[in-house]
Amino acid sequence: MRDRKLLFLAFLATATMTAYLTVGLKGNIGFVIGLRATKLIALIEVSVAIAVSTVIFQTVTNNRILTPSIMGLDALYGFGQMLLVFVFGGLGYASLSPHLKFGGEVILLMAFASAVLLPMLLRRIDMSLMLLVGIVIGILFRSLQSLLARLIDPNEFAVAQTAGFANFNGVRTDLLTVATILTTMALVIAWRSRHVLDIVALGPDSATGLGISWTKTTAALLVLVAALVAVSTALVGPVAFFGLLVVALAERFVNTRRHATLLPAAALIAVIVLVGGQTLLQHTLGNSSTLSVVIEFVGGIVFLLLLIAGSRK
Repeated sequence: MRDRKLLFLAFLATATMTAYLTVGLKGNIGFVIGLRATKLIALIEVSVAIAVSTVIFQTVTNNRILTPSIMGLDALYGFGQMLLVFVFGGLGYASLSPHLKFGGEVILLMAFASAVLLPMLLRRIDMSLMLLVGIVIGILFRSLQSLLARLIDPNEFAVAQTAGFANFNGVRTDLLTVATILTTMALVIAWRSRHVLDIVALGPDSATGLGISWTKTTAALLVLVAALVAVSTALVGPVAFFGLLVVALAERFVNTRRHATLLPAAALIAVIVLVGGQTLLQHTLGNSSTLSVVIEFVGGIVFLLLLIAGSRK
């Protein structure tokens, strides 16, 4: 039954990708399809990276509300970009290699995940307190980013202002190659760790009793999450509630927490929502609205519903 559900999701994902490539074709068809194909690859990578990172992060933290974005990882990425503009100036920032900036941000996010998030998990901090810490961290980095934005020249601010907003129309295709390599490696590791994730979901005591080194395993998984968050944020910008939305939909659709089913289900639903939504808004409705706003609105409602449902248990 679950295999049929995954096949159904794969069919829908294929249909949305085909629609994205073919709907509203005009002019030089070969050129347009090539341009759309490049953006499609980036959107697929963003969808899969956000979905997989959210599933892993929720498994490690053992709750269905926390996501990497809520814990401030994408806010840290935006702050890092603004800090580079502040230090090097707009011209210096633009002259830096995008791959060098991306690599530095990946290392920064991995270090943050290891230095801040891992100790909270090892101390088994209460979920509500961890949620509060994540919100405070996110506010801190966004406030620092806003402070730097006020200190730099307005012309230089224009160079980095896109780092704080998700833009599915302006995908960073110059980072597509390195992002593809990093995403592929992370997905291979995540898939090979699917059975380990099932054990980690049982909690630290049970996982340790079953032979899992809790500290090493959670540290490795958090580094993996940080890498995937860096990929998605670098390509389109921060998206706070998208991962929460697609994972919640995947859990209810496949009705299981086994990662061999949940990981592909969440990834496929993310592709359907993101690529399908972008197709609808960009090629059918003429960009009459912004997809990131719609996703954040719906995802925010899902977050509140999950929060209310959790408080009633």
